[in-house]
Amino acid sequence: MMRGIGAATVALVATLAFQSSAEAQVTFASAAGIDVDVTYSADVAPIIQKNCTVCHRPGGIGPINLVDYDDAKRYARRIRRQVSNRLMPPYYYDNDIGIQELKHDWRLSDEDINTIVEWVDQGAQMGDPDLIPELDLIDTEEWSFAPTLGQPDLISASTPIDVPASGLDMWHRPFVPTGHTGGERCIKALQVKPKGAAKAVVHHANTTFQFLQEDGSFEASGDRASEYAMGKLGELIPDGVCRVIPEGSYIRWDIHMYPGGLGGAAPNTIIEDNVVELGIWLHPEDYEYEYKQDLSLYGLRDGELLMRPNGTTMTQGFKSFDHPVRIDSFQPHGHLRLVSASLEIFYPKTNRTEVISMISNWSATWHQSHLYEDDVAPLVPAGAVLVMKQWYDNTAGNPNNPDSDQWVDGGSRTADEMSHAWIALTHLDEEGYDRLVEERKEKAKIIS
Repeated sequence: MMRGIGAATVALVATLAFQSSAEAQVTFASAAGIDVDVTYSADVAPIIQKNCTVCHRPGGIGPINLVDYDDAKRYARRIRRQVSNRLMPPYYYDNDIGIQELKHDWRLSDEDINTIVEWVDQGAQMGDPDLIPELDLIDTEEWSFAPTLGQPDLISASTPIDVPASGLDMWHRPFVPTGHTGGERCIKALQVKPKGAAKAVVHHANTTFQFLQEDGSFEASGDRASEYAMGKLGELIPDGVCRVIPEGSYIRWDIHMYPGGLGGAAPNTIIEDNVVELGIWLHPEDYEYEYKQDLSLYGLRDGELLMRPNGTTMTQGFKSFDHPVRIDSFQPHGHLRLVSASLEIFYPKTNRTEVISMISNWSATWHQSHLYEDDVAPLVPAGAVLVMKQWYDNTAGNPNNPDSDQWVDGGSRTADEMSHAWIALTHLDEEGYDRLVEERKEKAKIIS
């Protein structure tokens, strides 16, 4: 079950076998002693239509269909288990640690969860069928940001490549023109979208801007376009800042594919003409901004990323800046043994550590970029330290682990492990930092 996204953005569906089957204890949010009838038509259908049918539909990547009452009743107990354990929608961001105000947050509210649980516990009643909202299924190949931003201004597609039904990991690194002319522009949003069955075989697809040289070689511009990994929605750049697309540039694709696919949606067939697309939405030419934003990979290099059979490990990384920054998004990256990740800020002047984000039940099939709302995006003074931590489990107790008897080392293959985080930062100066701090203080006074 998913909230407000296009199915085309999703790489894989998290399977029930990959998750715990223990049922959470959920209490229906009604006044004690009052008998409340919960029905599909009046209460549950709107929740499912908004959050689930984007994937759980004919032609979608979900393993079951949930487009009508008969579907929902058939899988009612399964829905209850997944929803009450917050396994669906697949957005595994801790609810009680760190910043909770996120853009494109797929998590169900407690009220919605309690409604579904009580509906199932009451016998999954239909109710008045005339109350069921009209179902509007979007195109599974539509861009996720299209409903609010329209179609992308630029679309850069990788060159096609066939992916076999079985074999070793593959990489594809073509250069493709962006088609952008008319001077340097600022990017509003980006989305990487594997087409069709490619969703289940594309592990990641990174894009950087490059310039074609006279001798036919390419040279990096120094600007990164985007990063994609299984299940990622896309990237929204906050208003008032600029992530640059250079004029006349090329996209250098770095696509990692896993033959046969991975997870419950794996096709296990040959995928012919596998293509990945990058959609770019641009600001107008007269768009005004004060600071630039970039997306970078921050490695977690303290701690050995080597796991003995049936072992565990933990890595951490540290990064500080000689100028203030604002953290706009955070996305941990790993493979099948990564189970948890966190982002913290250490303030040397006060010797205080603040936990910003925690993902305690991380899944390799859902690489979420957690986009902080503008008013709460962390403001980091110069000299403060970003602390990134990741925990790995190579035991049989990790349901994602394909083989706990193997040694696991750092590497790019799906069977290896990785340890880094993708973080989007707006680079400020002292004046801008102080201004944002004061603006937030004033808003807090108004609210209180």
